[in-house]
Amino acid sequence: MNPLSEAGPVPVGTAFLTGVTGQDGSYLAESLLSRGWEVHGLVRHALQPGALEGETTVEGVEYHLGDLSRPDDVGSILESVKPDLVFNLGGISSVYQSWQHPYDTALISGASVVSMLETIWQLQQATGKEIRFLQASSAELFGEAESAPQSESTPIRPISPYGAAKALAHHAVSVYRSRGMFASSAILYNHESVRRPAKFVTRKITSGAAAIAAGKLDKLSLGNLNAIRDWGWAPDFVDAMDRIIHASEPDDFVVATGVSHSVQDFVEAAFKAVGIDDWRAVVDVDESLARPTDAAEMRGDISKISSRLGWRPSVDFDALVTAMVRHDQALLAGK
Repeated sequence: MNPLSEAGPVPVGTAFLTGVTGQDGSYLAESLLSRGWEVHGLVRHALQPGALEGETTVEGVEYHLGDLSRPDDVGSILESVKPDLVFNLGGISSVYQSWQHPYDTALISGASVVSMLETIWQLQQATGKEIRFLQASSAELFGEAESAPQSESTPIRPISPYGAAKALAHHAVSVYRSRGMFASSAILYNHESVRRPAKFVTRKITSGAAAIAAGKLDKLSLGNLNAIRDWGWAPDFVDAMDRIIHASEPDDFVVATGVSHSVQDFVEAAFKAVGIDDWRAVVDVDESLARPTDAAEMRGDISKISSRLGWRPSVDFDALVTAMVRHDQALLAGK
């Protein structure tokens, strides 16, 4: 979707993406390329299509080897590419993983953003060219939220290494925006798609339901079924980020659906999609799979992005879950 279609064509230029082979990065790269943008992306290793689960390569992207944990890598690429837009979508990708690697999470998802912002600031000072920056922030900022829905003004109270790292990056964006940089944050709530890696609970559920229905799996083991999240469709969220970076002014925006569901709701929807009503007979709860701490109800208030940028989600919860299940069924069938 072209976020500026009603106001005229998007100016074509050069974009640089971290996390370019991930769910959001691959959808964003496809969208930008389709509109004539030159797209560059950061990758940690030489790409071999299909070699790593959860990675999607996109024809037309120019990939650059580098690592977010090494500031000089990113800095030299930015100096070489001279982008008009920078989307920072990379980093430690899950709350669970952040508990296993808290220091790496702080470095890769937090401190690296400070370094990137400073590099961009110095480039702007040297060249006089505006470089717009968008940080993929997270609802995990609001880990201890006392009420739902959460908005851009909800106090930041992370309860995980992931949330703490994202909070550092989020505040850094605000600091550099105060210096005059076009730096914005998209405060993203949970969002899924057929490109979601299997290590995420949502994909574990949909692939498990498909496998059980096909007789290839007997039981699905899950952790906390009571966690409540606001789940949206990843391509919708990519459209939101595109609108945010092309807005007339930099700002922070909550990107969500405004509707929350429990993990149990996700399980029920997935098994319903494969024709299994009694999901409890094939799902085990394993407490060892639960996080050390889990946020309260996560539900976003999208009033600001809706009123200012005209964005609203287009895919509802049931359609999202069904699309993921159908994809996993097709994979099992070899289609």
